[in-house]
Amino acid sequence: MSTNTFVDNAKVMAKGQVTIPKDVRKILGVASGDRISFIVEGSTVRIVNSAVYAMQMLQEEMAGEAERAGLTSDNDVMALVKQLRNEDEKP
Repeated sequence: MSTNTFVDNAKVMAKGQVTIPKDVRKILGVASGDRISFIVEGSTVRIVNSAVYAMQMLQEEMAGEAERAGLTSDNDVMALVKQLRNEDEKP
């Protein structure tokens, strides 16, 4: 096993509830009230921090969009922002 891998377990209660072990919560960066996602891949289930997972999915979806829009430099982005702000200010 690698240094980032460890095994922990939890008991499934009558209503299907489990307590996520403290070390696992720490690694996931979740606390009381946070949301987690279950990703099922065949017979394997991954538990991930929902906020982090959503950001990763968004980043994957947006990959390459700036280049496709012709935004190849910081100056291109700033010019687009300025243009959009000017359009918002028009009556």
